[in-house]
Amino acid sequence: MHGVFVLTNEEASPPPPLSPRHRRHHLLPLPPLPPPLLLLHLFLSSPSPFPSPPPPRMPRHPLPLRMPLLPLPLPLLPATTALLLSSAISAAATSAASAAAAAASAAAAAAAPVPCLPHLSLASLRLSAAAAAPSLRGARALSAAALVYLHDCSSLLRRLNSSDEAVSVSAAAALTSNALALDAVSAAPDRGSGRFVIHIKAGIYEENVLVPFEKTNLVFAGDGMGATVVTGARHAQMPGLTTYDTATVAVLADGFRARGLTFENAAGPGAHQAVAFRSDSDMSVLEHVEFRGHQDTLYARSLRQLYRRCRISGTVDFIFGNAAAVFDSCLIEVVPRLENPEKGERNAVTAHGRTDPSQPTGFVFYNCTVTGSAEYLELYRKKPRVHRVYLGRPWKEYSRTVFVRCYFGEVVRPEGWLPWRGDFALKTLFYGEYGSLGPGANASARVEWSSQIEEEHLGVYSPENFIQGDEWISSLQIFRRGSVIVLFQWPSLEFAFLACILSHSNWPFCFSLRRQKLCKYVVILSCTFHHLACATSLANSCKLSTFQLQS
Repeated sequence: MHGVFVLTNEEASPPPPLSPRHRRHHLLPLPPLPPPLLLLHLFLSSPSPFPSPPPPRMPRHPLPLRMPLLPLPLPLLPATTALLLSSAISAAATSAASAAAAAASAAAAAAAPVPCLPHLSLASLRLSAAAAAPSLRGARALSAAALVYLHDCSSLLRRLNSSDEAVSVSAAAALTSNALALDAVSAAPDRGSGRFVIHIKAGIYEENVLVPFEKTNLVFAGDGMGATVVTGARHAQMPGLTTYDTATVAVLADGFRARGLTFENAAGPGAHQAVAFRSDSDMSVLEHVEFRGHQDTLYARSLRQLYRRCRISGTVDFIFGNAAAVFDSCLIEVVPRLENPEKGERNAVTAHGRTDPSQPTGFVFYNCTVTGSAEYLELYRKKPRVHRVYLGRPWKEYSRTVFVRCYFGEVVRPEGWLPWRGDFALKTLFYGEYGSLGPGANASARVEWSSQIEEEHLGVYSPENFIQGDEWISSLQIFRRGSVIVLFQWPSLEFAFLACILSHSNWPFCFSLRRQKLCKYVVILSCTFHHLACATSLANSCKLSTFQLQS
């Protein structure tokens, strides 16, 4: 740990008022995809050099997974393949940098900055990192993120070319205030290898915070959800701002951690897109964090992310993006739209935005609860037919979302999933469930273009495989059979072996532990993560000498 920065709410100051400068802009040509990026795309889409798992036996659409994620040892790539990958990524990085320079020149000629320059710059940085990645899986994750940024840049230029006005980049940047964003974050070392902790004391901080790319391994530690609140009010209806620009807290640096605080966008339901938290941080972990907003609350934009025991609230598409994100034991609440709420609405919890089948991205929810807030439940119970909640809809063509052993409240519709527009993406998306519980879990009534996942394919979506969590998440909770792993000091080896047989259906596993004399230390209890009292009760009844829950 390199340092600790303590911030109190006395130091916080309100953000300066928005004063955008409008201008007529020249039509900017769309930059063509450089040939090296086409080569990179072909590499990502090519068959993997090591064996893939058998496709799942699904009723309609097979699992659209183009890269194996099973825990197999990575063999060495052939020299020609490795050279091709290195050359493609290096050349793509150079081309992205050249594109950024060309765009900068065009901007200078137009006497105004190009809004998508940050996206091009970030794509170049990610491609450079992919070239130096220690593993193929890491290189794929970083390269897929670069494609996200290039796609967003292209979309932004199309939007600017079809509109009459644009706001300068400096106007949006001026919305970042000074206490947390400039003082505390700036105090962190650039590209630090150790954790730098910013303790944000209880209070309300009205500002917009950006964690730059170079501020790696930063930790935001608050005094609890609802006690430490970072809030803003940007929204996409402000002149010149896009959804990307509205985030109250935005993180570009890798290795970000946060715990015990609330990120909020208080723009309100009438403001439409208004992001509370946006993350492009690879290998980030947020635990006991609350995200409050309405439409587009949590923007998990790219790379590998873990959300553990968080609370996420919103209305429309309030968990969206193109990250590979795992949500563990989170509470997901739909809140009322305050504009004529009695008339009803259609709310989709998720909107995943995978644009290419080669991208190893998706949203995976383990042991989560999807329900409505107390206010929403009151409205729903008066007119249940007009208040409709769906698990997700496809923002992009290859959208992928999976719920494993989740509890769905009464507000979730029997059909489960909502189309985006007509039959868009219905043949290319993958929406799956396994072991759903609660009144909103109705497998027989789900739409025909969703799937019920077979148990043997769950390993594809484990944190170890889907986000390579065993490489970077400390004390990783293993999500298997709805169980928790409990470490015990058993009185004897034979007693532990018997407990293993009684509590775990994999008998060869127990015999293996017995042969290795490890069974006295580990046993898996059949208790769900939400019912820890079960594990505690068993531990007490057996009079175990040690009881420790790994989390």
